[in-house]
Amino acid sequence: MQKKHVNSNRGERVAAKVQTLVAEILRDNYGDDAIIAGVSLVGAVAHGGLQFVRLFFYTRNENINAVQKRLDEITRSVRFELAARMNQKYVPDIKFQYDDTLEKAARIDELLNNLK
Repeated sequence: MQKKHVNSNRGERVAAKVQTLVAEILRDNYGDDAIIAGVSLVGAVAHGGLQFVRLFFYTRNENINAVQKRLDEITRSVRFELAARMNQKYVPDIKFQYDDTLEKAARIDELLNNLK
């Protein structure tokens, strides 16, 4: 008898849950921080057997390096709060990464408009 192959989306579910909870943590705990207040989490990807979640963020702040530095500074306390809110035995490590998709799309639009 052949084992039935099941396509598990557990990684996607865990990443989405982490994204939602971290967004709430940023809003609740860092809403008064001028740098963090403008950050939006736009995606999440789980890696390494769910041991690691990369959170993609977007901000209108032009100083991306300052935003990245601030997010890196608070990652440990965000993960600690995440552990308190998650109903799981293991809490994945998190890493914030800037998502430049909107800038790339704007650049492509600009190039296409220049062709006309």
